[in-house]
Amino acid sequence: MKYIDGFVIPLKKKDVAAYRKMAQWGAKTWKKYGALEYFECIGDDLKVKKGMGQGFVKLAKLKKGETVAFSWIVYKSRAHRDAVNKKVMKEMDAPLNKEKYKNMPMPFDMKRFAYAGFKAIVEA
Repeated sequence: MKYIDGFVIPLKKKDVAAYRKMAQWGAKTWKKYGALEYFECIGDDLKVKKGMGQGFVKLAKLKKGETVAFSWIVYKSRAHRDAVNKKVMKEMDAPLNKEKYKNMPMPFDMKRFAYAGFKAIVEA
């Protein structure tokens, strides 16, 4: 079964363009090192329908002027994920790249960023 890294990221609506730029770099980099799929999505219909749980607005504790990014990266397995992420981190830590990535703007608050790895239990 595949393995997925999932992210829920609150960000200011005014920072969506900067986030998209960072996400495009992420997609290119993770795919270069073997990620099967890479998705970055921005909240569009965030209103909760009656009886449908708490919704992302409450989950992400969104503030006025914010939206949420819902993102995931797909791998062959957890071992594959670990290998891909190791290569990505090695590239980011390379002496020539360290300075470039250090200055990349972070368009969201890392303290409110949520991330986890998931085993796929159903694929269709």
